[in-house]
Amino acid sequence: MASRGPARSVKISDDERTGWSSDRPRRDGAPQRPPDLTVHCRVLAPADRLRYSPGSLVIVLSASAAERDRFLERLIEDRASLLSLGKVRALLAGRVAEEDLESRAQELLAAAVAKRLENRETVVLALDALEASAREGFVRLAAAHKRPRHLILIETTRDQVQEEDAAALNELRRALDAGELGAEGFQTALRLGGGSAAEVKRILFRPPPRDDD
Repeated sequence: MASRGPARSVKISDDERTGWSSDRPRRDGAPQRPPDLTVHCRVLAPADRLRYSPGSLVIVLSASAAERDRFLERLIEDRASLLSLGKVRALLAGRVAEEDLESRAQELLAAAVAKRLENRETVVLALDALEASAREGFVRLAAAHKRPRHLILIETTRDQVQEEDAAALNELRRALDAGELGAEGFQTALRLGGGSAAEVKRILFRPPPRDDD
């Protein structure tokens, strides 16, 4: 009878030990992957009263900055919680060189958001850009501090949508309606179109009421 040769050992490298690339350890010197922000996202129905937990991050977007700002000015009582690049630019105007204004505004906005989240204070953030990359950094800040994350999209008429914003707006609509914004770290998302934005009477940042025994 023929004898079998000695069993061969096969070395499996660290990067091949699991089928999921996110589980594989990084090679020495390789940059760490950022944490996965994926959560379950609940798509909310329009209502006359919106309630969020205190200390939340609420990002508000619209293709029309004017409609977005009117909505927030009408409904956000705590003005200190309402942050935007426009407000920061106005504070810096005349204090920094024109060529440095945008970068300094971005830095100060990020610092203001981080400080409020660290102190467990509510942040209502009005962003101009509709791309996911423009909001990712703020969502990661909130996730790092274990603060709730929410998104509101305020629709506008077609003539108010700039051509360069159309693709990002359509992708945001699609992802929101499909409940896919959980992949960005948002726990709720709300789309207000037509007259539904005007029907919102209050935005509250309070714990949910306790059920009566």
